[in-house]
Amino acid sequence: MAPAINPPELGRPLGYSYAFDARGKRSVHFSGHTALDGSGRIVGPGDLAAQFEQTLSNLQATAAAARLELTDLIKLTLFVTDVEAYKAHSAEIGAVYRRYFGSHFPAMTLVGVTRLWEAEAMIEIEAVAVR
Repeated sequence: MAPAINPPELGRPLGYSYAFDARGKRSVHFSGHTALDGSGRIVGPGDLAAQFEQTLSNLQATAAAARLELTDLIKLTLFVTDVEAYKAHSAEIGAVYRRYFGSHFPAMTLVGVTRLWEAEAMIEIEAVAVR
């Protein structure tokens, strides 16, 4: 696994790392994943935590198809339609996150957007993996 870079002068990051040293031989770039199920419907309309969980499940399935683990992900970009709702549900979202990633915290960016491709989607996550 690539080592995290967390300079002490920046303060301790909570739930992410400032950077990763990508030393692997192979990198995989993931398209944005949303909470779509196998039939193309959004799981959990109006429920950000449920959508977050389905999105991580979709990322995990894509990682497995690429012969990767979620701990190979070194960068996540989260696009959310409601930053305040994300903050309000951060404890629930954090619990879901730990079920999938354990204590692995890649470099992360959260971006507020007005809308995603699927009108009911509340979150979309892009990722980069290195192995």
